Amino acid sequence: MKIKIAPSMLSADFANLESDLKKVEAAGADYLHVDIMDGHFVPNITMGPDQVKQLRRVTRIPFDVHLMISEPLLYIEKFVAAGADLITIHVESQGDTMEAIKLIKKGGIEAGIVISPDTDVSVIKPFLDHISMVLIMGVYPGFGGQSYIPETTQKIKTCRDLIGERAIDIQVDGGINYTTIKEVVEAGATVVVSGSCLFNGDMKENIKKFESIIGDQVMWRRQ
Repeated sequence: MKIKIAPSMLSADFANLESDLKKVEAAGADYLHVDIMDGHFVPNITMGPDQVKQLRRVTRIPFDVHLMISEPLLYIEKFVAAGADLITIHVESQGDTMEAIKLIKKGGIEAGIVISPDTDVSVIKPFLDHISMVLIMGVYPGFGGQSYIPETTQKIKTCRDLIGERAIDIQVDGGINYTTIKEVVEAGATVVVSGSCLFNGDMKENIKKFESIIGDQVMWRRQ
């Protein structure tokens, strides 16, 4: 399985967002990681479905939409209509997680769940036959630029064991840079989210550097 790279839009230049998104697409990124925050579930606010719809018009790159919101069931259909290709929801959010997963898949896109740093990995067990991704937060959700929490590595390994032979990606978001990317991939991550490390400088060259670091470590997973 090819390791996928997802630049986090949270670190883009919002005054020149269309230009930055075109650079992400041209650089060969696999996803654009779109963080949605409501100011309730996390102490920060980003954007809503109307803004995602506008972004969809300027790039064809798949949108990996991470809902850091209190009541995802109220907004899933809007983000599907806005152009999301994959939606991940926090198990810590309000409402029925399984119903949220079903609603995402009803919209014809992929569904995933997210666990925050203080959540035990075992909570993913009931959902493993219904999702295509588990997102493990390597920092506390809400703000970019935080340092990677070392205990995340063991959570990735445990998650990989629980997934077994299922075709489920493990995504890791938070604190991923040229030092930590090798560690998370060796632990079992198949999708890596990175913000400032990728957006600082030339996106294409930064992605190439990521690929050169992880290349020898993931040959056994590549198809």
